[in-house]
Amino acid sequence: MQAMRTAVLALLSAVLPLYAQQAKPSCDRCSASYISREELDAYFKRAPARLANSVADQQVRAADVGKAHVDVGVVYRNATQAEGSAVAEHDLVSEVYYILDGSATLVTGSDIVGLKPRPADYPSVRLLNGPGGNGSTIHNGATYQLKAGDAIIIPAGVGHWFTKVDDHIRYIMIRIDPDKVTPNKDEAASKADLAGR
Repeated sequence: MQAMRTAVLALLSAVLPLYAQQAKPSCDRCSASYISREELDAYFKRAPARLANSVADQQVRAADVGKAHVDVGVVYRNATQAEGSAVAEHDLVSEVYYILDGSATLVTGSDIVGLKPRPADYPSVRLLNGPGGNGSTIHNGATYQLKAGDAIIIPAGVGHWFTKVDDHIRYIMIRIDPDKVTPNKDEAASKADLAGR
């Protein structure tokens, strides 16, 4: 028994270093995606012209990072945004908000009342966050008072609902898309978007 244990340990000692050396990056020879403050500001500057239902959610970049897509967007919501707003839920895409300025009340939770799927051709489904749905309220949700400097992580499948926006809220949105349902958007596509092409 001792001889077998010694042989197994010797084999593991020889094989494990080789296995560790064979690990490869999940994104082989990918490039980093740099986004300047000026580019982000350009999206925020056009936000008032893009307000639909008092919210402007714009994708700045969407990069393939090997096993997933990671997207960066900017969102601006004004004070009237919460009036009659729906609960949003994304089936496959998680989101991270980093609040730049303004403040708002956000309710999150998985018990979404009246959840109905969004049509596949809906612009936010095609361009921003993939399949999901809208509901009327969240039962037993958690309430957060978001302000500048705060961050929140909203996993896929968790409803999120701005119930009040104090004047405005402006934030960076990071989307994590392991199923690659969001389309890629590189620097050239971003420049074309900002130029209105």
